[in-house]
Amino acid sequence: MESNNDIETYPGFCSKCGSILPSLSMEEFIKCYSCKTVFGPEIYGNSVAEYNIILNSVEDIDNVVKTEYNKNDADDGPIAERRCSICGHNQMSYAAVQLRSADEGQTVFYTCLKCKFTESENS
Repeated sequence: MESNNDIETYPGFCSKCGSILPSLSMEEFIKCYSCKTVFGPEIYGNSVAEYNIILNSVEDIDNVVKTEYNKNDADDGPIAERRCSICGHNQMSYAAVQLRSADEGQTVFYTCLKCKFTESENS
């Protein structure tokens, strides 16, 4: 931690307002988002950033493609006793999703296991 005339701060934080500074880029300076003070790269001290880039393997991609291809063969979720309005089958899978604001109910999507007809219900 270094001491400055304004406030006590850690590398990577603005010494004027204490806000976190943006990442280093190819530019010669860093500008605080909050107070617009301009600093040189030395504001980061001896900080080091490391990045790991993980690439998908061919096997992972093959599994995703196979899953997408066989998606219609599998059930889409838990099964409920609900009659399909198209074919009359009495079992439908369902998925509950929060599409509206948090203080409102969820939307339930039902899919017929026989004809794959989908309907929704706001609860």
